[in-house]
Amino acid sequence: MTQFNIFIIRAVFGAVFAVVLTRMFYGKVEIVYVAGLAVFLVGMAYIMEYFRKKRKG
Repeated sequence: MTQFNIFIIRAVFGAVFAVVLTRMFYGKVEIVYVAGLAVFLVGMAYIMEYFRKKRKG
């Protein structure tokens, strides 16, 4: 799987989870909150991947 495909999958899952989390905690879905949370979630996925690869060597 190419890096672009992985990014697309992470972005879709990030957006879906951002909508769910925003809906659960705020009660309404606002695009600004969803976009910010989605960027944060995808960024955290890449940070965690970096640390996982760094620890393996």
